[in-house]
Amino acid sequence: MKHAGPEALDQLEPILEEIRRLDGIKEKKRGSFYCRSSGFLHFHEDPAGFFADLKVGDDYVRFPINSKTQTQTFLRRAAAALNSGKSGRRPAGVE
Repeated sequence: MKHAGPEALDQLEPILEEIRRLDGIKEKKRGSFYCRSSGFLHFHEDPAGFFADLKVGDDYVRFPINSKTQTQTFLRRAAAALNSGKSGRRPAGVE
């Protein structure tokens, strides 16, 4: 599965806009977000669709983002991961 290229990121722009509204992260390269000095979030494209790799605790968790429901779930988890990272805790429901 390859990282999302420019055309894929164009399609993901509405999601990127939502992510950019979150406090505490920085977009170092389009579609690649960092929290402090660590990678936090990046995107992949695949024949099966688009996916977001979100840092939760010490590991990345892959989320499909191909429907409104999937995207909303991902955005909630991203906000929770960011908030728990500030407190040093892992979000509830994430293993």
